[in-house]
Amino acid sequence: MNIQNNIEKKLLNHFNPQHLEVINESDMHNVPPGSESHFKVVIVADNFDGERLIKRHRAVNSVLKEELADDIHALALHTYTQHEWQNLFGEFPTSPNCLGGSKQTA
Repeated sequence: MNIQNNIEKKLLNHFNPQHLEVINESDMHNVPPGSESHFKVVIVADNFDGERLIKRHRAVNSVLKEELADDIHALALHTYTQHEWQNLFGEFPTSPNCLGGSKQTA
């Protein structure tokens, strides 16, 4: 199992989030192709209600302590309550409009 999958599994099991994205951003850094060392996590969970940002981050870091000690070089955290998420994005993030791609223009 790869590091990204481990992160997703642990966060899903611990927080039972309404929304979770674990994005491998390693390709944006000076690391070998296929590396799993730099991640961004976007997580929306009821566990964060009434908690300050630092406590939310500490909670995520605690769940991922093994990965942080051995595998992860950088971890960007975006932790939201359901209310914060809805204020930012509504019920769910909207998909971008199609720009045409392979469609021919007349």
